[in-house]
Amino acid sequence: MSTLKEKFVTLYKSRWFVFVGAMWLQSWAGIGYLFGSISPVIKSSLNYNQKQLAMLGVAKDLGDCVGFLTGVLCEILPIWAALFIGASLNLVGYGWVWLIVTSKVPVLPLWAMCILIFVGTNGETYFNTVSLVSCVQNFPKSRGPVVGILKGFAGLSGAILTQIYAVIHSPDHASLIFMVAVGPALVGIGLMFIVRPVGGHKQVRPSDGKSFTFVYGVCLLLAAYLMGVMVVQDLVDLSETVITIFTIILFLILIVPIIIPLSLTFGSAEKTLEEEALLPETPGQSQNYSDEVILSELEDEKPKEVDLLPASERQKRIAQLQSRLLQAAAEGAVRVKRRRGPHRGEDFTLMQALIKADFWLLFISMVLGSGSGLTVIDNLGQMSQSLGYDNAHIFVSMISIWNFLGRVGGGYISEIVVKDHTFPRPAALAVFQLVMTVGHLFIGMGWPGSMYVGTLLVGLGYGAHWAVVPATASELFGLRNFGALYNFITLANPVGTLVFSSLIASRIYDYEAEKQAHGGQHLNIASFVSSALNVGDAPKCEGSICFFLTSTIMAGLCIVAAGLSMFLVFRTRIVYASLYGKSSMRSLR
Repeated sequence: MSTLKEKFVTLYKSRWFVFVGAMWLQSWAGIGYLFGSISPVIKSSLNYNQKQLAMLGVAKDLGDCVGFLTGVLCEILPIWAALFIGASLNLVGYGWVWLIVTSKVPVLPLWAMCILIFVGTNGETYFNTVSLVSCVQNFPKSRGPVVGILKGFAGLSGAILTQIYAVIHSPDHASLIFMVAVGPALVGIGLMFIVRPVGGHKQVRPSDGKSFTFVYGVCLLLAAYLMGVMVVQDLVDLSETVITIFTIILFLILIVPIIIPLSLTFGSAEKTLEEEALLPETPGQSQNYSDEVILSELEDEKPKEVDLLPASERQKRIAQLQSRLLQAAAEGAVRVKRRRGPHRGEDFTLMQALIKADFWLLFISMVLGSGSGLTVIDNLGQMSQSLGYDNAHIFVSMISIWNFLGRVGGGYISEIVVKDHTFPRPAALAVFQLVMTVGHLFIGMGWPGSMYVGTLLVGLGYGAHWAVVPATASELFGLRNFGALYNFITLANPVGTLVFSSLIASRIYDYEAEKQAHGGQHLNIASFVSSALNVGDAPKCEGSICFFLTSTIMAGLCIVAAGLSMFLVFRTRIVYASLYGKSSMRSLR
């Protein structure tokens, strides 16, 4: 009995058990991706026009991305308390929206609705921060796969909740809002004592590579299954029993990863545990830096080729140079001063990172790429309706799957780029941004079937951002303050959607709708001002012209984003050569 108890304690402390719990938490955490499905219900119930709906979308994105308080609370409070706060915010925010839409409470003004959407979606930041910070600390040498898989499950939550909604089969579309309010809150409370840092760097096993391969296989199976189910449901009128069976199989697939911690804990063979460093060796860093004092001439005296030497030789050369300069300093030949801050690859605080060009290159590239992708996600309902598609749910579910595969694939591909080819991770980001460019053009053209191709490419590209960028930030600016850095980077979403959705997409859509309402005539100044001030009923636009200009603009800015990413590649190639060079990797082992 005591042995069995010890096994369960070991299971509870297993980093793989935490990782599986984080996957489950994230699979219900991406509630923002369902905004495209719930927005038509809010729009019709409250008689909003496209501009007002876009403001709710911006509030949703702000709530999803403003996580400064989240980062602070996660450092002060226990992890379980942070998850409880996130669940409470989700329940209160979207629960109140549901009460308003169903006329159970009085309607609130637009600004109050924006606050409710913000509060409800802000709960997601607690889920994301706790999951990512815990698992990146537990798997410090597998950041790309861990971030990609966790963010992938968050992106897939839209398809999962849509499938559960199909089981309920309620004629009241507002019940989807109720599910968004209750479902993630219950899951967060249920997992709040499981997802946490457990010193996972001391639990390294030779089988970890096979375990990640198994998880990737489950991810591909889950994506293929959901895609097949959605296609069948779209083409065939299924009975409620068949839909229920489909949903039960979905839950079984989600449970399958628990096999990994169970087999590692209760397996008969004893596994040898190893320990890996919490932080990788960083360029130009040695133990002599621990006292935070360096020589002013060290960087000037050090040849550039030193950073490209094997790790052991690099440390030896720097130590020799330091020794000579310290001796000269003792004789008064050089001046010793406090180091001015960390170098690339060391631990930065948020304020230290904010004054670095590398950080802003990464952030602006994220704004242009991720912001344009999120604009498509937020406007999928209107985009599909303007092109003649009656059911927007199929596109919401599809882009959730492509988003999921983009995140999982982005983490996997970027890991190959850095580990096998010793090339900076942002190179993978640039490729995915060019893929998004093609997707935006397909959506803008409005050809038959182009909506399916466009959502595929945009979903893959958008998802890859959330695997590549957080991993890149942790490599360039360290793990110690990763929570604060990550939550600042997520501000790229509301900044991007404010520009693309509120200032560009919604205005062009309303202009084209008013133009069609006036028989295709160009609007005079009075009509345009009336439209801008939201006077009258909400107009509807039909045809590819509704989003053609918007999609073209977003395609062009994705090309700019790819250029910024490649510039960052040029600036950080020495860092990645030091972090992931073959000699460096051998020294880490």
